[in-house]
Amino acid sequence: MTKRLDIRLAGFNVDADILKSLPRDSSLPLTPETLSAAYARISRSSLSVHDLRVQARSEVTRSRRSNSRIIFDMGHHSIAEHAVFNFDIMGISRLAMEEIESMRLVSFTEKSQRYVKLEGETLLPEEIRDTALEKVFLEVTSMQNGFYRDALETIENHLLEKLSNSTDGKPDPKEIRNLAKEDARYGLGLATRGQLGMTINARNLEYLLRKASLSSLREVRSVGEKLYELVSPVAPSLILFPKPSEFDKGLKEKFPRELDSISREIPVSTDQSNRMLEAPENGDEKLLTALFSRVLGVSWNEARKMVSDLDDARKQSLFRGIFHDSEFFDSMPREFEIPFFTFEAVVSASCYAQLKRHRMATILPGPYMPVLGYTLPDVFKETRLDEYFRKITTTTESAYRRLCDMHPMAAAYVLTNAHCRRVTIQMNLREIYHFVRLRSDAHAQWDIRNLSRWLENEVRRFMPLASMILCGKSDFTARYSEIFNKKPHHRI
Repeated sequence: MTKRLDIRLAGFNVDADILKSLPRDSSLPLTPETLSAAYARISRSSLSVHDLRVQARSEVTRSRRSNSRIIFDMGHHSIAEHAVFNFDIMGISRLAMEEIESMRLVSFTEKSQRYVKLEGETLLPEEIRDTALEKVFLEVTSMQNGFYRDALETIENHLLEKLSNSTDGKPDPKEIRNLAKEDARYGLGLATRGQLGMTINARNLEYLLRKASLSSLREVRSVGEKLYELVSPVAPSLILFPKPSEFDKGLKEKFPRELDSISREIPVSTDQSNRMLEAPENGDEKLLTALFSRVLGVSWNEARKMVSDLDDARKQSLFRGIFHDSEFFDSMPREFEIPFFTFEAVVSASCYAQLKRHRMATILPGPYMPVLGYTLPDVFKETRLDEYFRKITTTTESAYRRLCDMHPMAAAYVLTNAHCRRVTIQMNLREIYHFVRLRSDAHAQWDIRNLSRWLENEVRRFMPLASMILCGKSDFTARYSEIFNKKPHHRI
């Protein structure tokens, strides 16, 4: 073991095409399993980490046996987190993408319908292919793509004319084009194809494989099968549980059947209101209690007594002290994770596409249901596209009902980005600060901005002191200046 500080780059992601270009007779151990095996031995070896890696690379077979034993026999699954994979996932539908991207500790970057013009790339689901309703499905998605093209041109011309007559200077054609795409996409179906890049460690990949194999959509199951096919030759010792357990199956299959008889007796609510379900009582005081306990090293009860003895002016002064040097990019202290808010919202597919990116929050989406209605962009009314769009949704929902009789889950492919689902969400205050900074910003997409600003106002109602500077990035300078009578160092 070295007696001085010695930091080395152990590895990094490498493009697989480069690895394939190496000589065929190369004996290089091109697998991330050696890193997992080496790091697993750190806790029980006196060798340096570097020497452990050298040893693992020279004994790949032994490293694989070691990984399997540590994960399977000893239950130390965390060593699989040291192996990281990158996947290009192309041609996947918007609907399937939502299932894949429900993984919390995984990185995704997807093709944006806000910035990329789409050319009618529609997936025909296997559940519908070669059935009596294939023609119906294709006709409806063709109508949706036609609306998108018409709306894109109409909205772009409308915005160019509108902004050309304003006093704010000459409009940027590229920005106008993107704004048009942003709203025109509400007419596209969830069967529209996209693509994404995914970075995932072996432990989460294994979990994703189990989830995918239980999906109600054949497309998602196929994605899982392909991922396993690609990774199993590279890291066979790290993907040991790719199939769902009986517990997984029970939650996915048995439990919903037990609920079916109950759900038939309860009519589906068509209420589209956002609603706060649970909020912390005395949240400001609870947050201060957590801060006192950590900073002063006292017990929770002692800290709570100290906080209860403070008057309102002193509490406000303490929060002003917390926020005094804050910037729009700062994360709140970990104590802001103590207060939780639980709320439900009815959101369009376009809104959910952005909401789902906040994976550290608990986001529990229900199915897309036409009875929950759809979101109509204001620009559709301004350009008289609203009646055209209503005809599209009427035809879409008629096809949806017919498809439901054949395959209820696959029927959602035909719904549009405007159609809604009910989502239950739980966020702690620290996550809410991150969410609101990004989504209440003036540059945020209007649909999720509406949700964010509703949440912002609700949180301020329950925790007025801790939410003192809760706002979008674009409002931060003004909010900070109002509170402290000076501008922050960094300004938007």
